[in-house]
Amino acid sequence: MSPNARVAIHYRRPPNRVRIYEQRVVHEEDDVIVTLSQPVETDTAMYHDTEVILERDSLALWFTFPDVWHDIGRFHRADRTFTGLYANILTPPVIDGPIWHTTDLFLDVWQTPSGVTVLLDEDEFSEAREQGLMDPPTATRAWDEGQRILSDAAQGTWPPQCVKEWTLERALEVLGDA
Repeated sequence: MSPNARVAIHYRRPPNRVRIYEQRVVHEEDDVIVTLSQPVETDTAMYHDTEVILERDSLALWFTFPDVWHDIGRFHRADRTFTGLYANILTPPVIDGPIWHTTDLFLDVWQTPSGVTVLLDEDEFSEAREQGLMDPPTATRAWDEGQRILSDAAQGTWPPQCVKEWTLERALEVLGDA
């Protein structure tokens, strides 16, 4: 896909919620597709601890890895201040040209700009398991993915180098929005 091509990511959240996120392709390689979100349209800011990490008109640069059980977002406030990395634990995406499908597996990982990395939403994950929203092998795979990310971050091998190299500024320049 060429830069500025649009993709529609069908993001399923069990049991039956589906949201479609339209994003613009920034860069594509065999092992990663970098996309830019549309500006966030919300009246409610998203926080980690007391820090605003997303708000109205925020942008996120997303890294989708074929065959990997998570994606990564570089989050920025509306003024383009980098606020951290957010990894969704999810099923590997099914990429069919401009239409992608994936399923959220309830766990997330947050890494602050200073490198502090934490697992998020363990309560939602436990509740989803108890309600049978994931089969046991999928739940185990999701949990293991979250733990692997935490371990790799502690060793300094997560996030992948491409996430460090592709800043919002670089992406906007490629797209002609700088």
